[in-house]
Amino acid sequence: MNSQNTPVHIRLWHKDFWLMAIANFLLAMTIYMLVPTMPQWLLEEQQFSPQDAGIAMGAFGVGLFALGAFISYMVQHYRRNQVCIIAVMVEALLIATLYYLDGLHMHVTSPVVIFVQRFAWGAVFGLAQMVLTSTLIIDTSESFQRTEANHSAAWFSRFALSMGPMAGLLFWRIGGFHLVVTAAMVCAVAVMVLVLLVNFPFRAPQDDIPTMSLDRFFLPHGFPLFVNLQLVTLAIGLIFSVVLSEHFYSTMMMGFVLAILSQRFVFKDAELKSEVVTGLILIGAALLMMITRDLPIVMVAAPLFIGMGIGLIGSRFLLFFIKLSRHCQRGTSQSTFLLGWESGIAWGVGIGIALFHGDTITALIVALVLVVLALGMYHFTHSWFTNNKNR
Repeated sequence: MNSQNTPVHIRLWHKDFWLMAIANFLLAMTIYMLVPTMPQWLLEEQQFSPQDAGIAMGAFGVGLFALGAFISYMVQHYRRNQVCIIAVMVEALLIATLYYLDGLHMHVTSPVVIFVQRFAWGAVFGLAQMVLTSTLIIDTSESFQRTEANHSAAWFSRFALSMGPMAGLLFWRIGGFHLVVTAAMVCAVAVMVLVLLVNFPFRAPQDDIPTMSLDRFFLPHGFPLFVNLQLVTLAIGLIFSVVLSEHFYSTMMMGFVLAILSQRFVFKDAELKSEVVTGLILIGAALLMMITRDLPIVMVAAPLFIGMGIGLIGSRFLLFFIKLSRHCQRGTSQSTFLLGWESGIAWGVGIGIALFHGDTITALIVALVLVVLALGMYHFTHSWFTNNKNR
């Protein structure tokens, strides 16, 4: 029975869902704006070596896992929207440390300071994002709409994958790193406001929840899918570590639009594995063009293919994780997908800067090898998925 405090929504796209989807987009923007700009700041302003800058960017991916085991305890003992807001508030404060360092033209005494900052940033971002996607977005939709809600909300953060770097590079060109971190802080504050605007029903705290658990954190029996996803996102992270063009990311966004249209009209009745295979082939073709050709058309076709490929793969893998989940594990499947997606990109960026700084071709070749490995592995992963799915 629905209480008076629990709203019932006939349609998915109501006000509360819109607010949560936009919050998801802005939360992703807080990190993606820093992907192409923070390494430049570390190398140029802080005089970091490429290895230290790479470790700093990769530390974010490690931090993502730091608080995951406590999520179930937190959302069952405290107001779940407040957990998200506090995590985003801490994230804003961590971004403010970069604003402070850049504004005073200070040089950190040791790279470890930035390593710790990035690790903590990853931890609170991971907490906020997992609570938002695995709990709050689900709470704003009815049970029969939740797969559609997860799929639709994920597209908002996926668009931030192109919008974030594009905006970051634009702000860098207009006002330097100071403007970039200011924009990131504004996005974080906007996320807090949007979450506050939604009225989530009160739930009585539960006393029998263990302090640490895998609930809402990681889906162990989805590990093969997690590894396959990581191969793809590592390759994307490597690409992002060498691409510093606003045009590239804006064109990649058009690829996302093509992915949405193709899912609706091309892959509607296609074989289940066709989307991932097509996406990997598109990314592989884009990398081959970038490695072997230096023509203007490549800077249009390559990001278009990469955007379409990421869109197809991300959407399908998210649905695969949902279908692998058992009863009451939907939130856990969301968090597992998030961890595979965000950590892979963070580690790919870190590896690209640390090992291949100034050597774009080698970074792209390694990315191509990862895509080929992902395609080869997917042949087995898909068969394993069809034999193990629960929905």
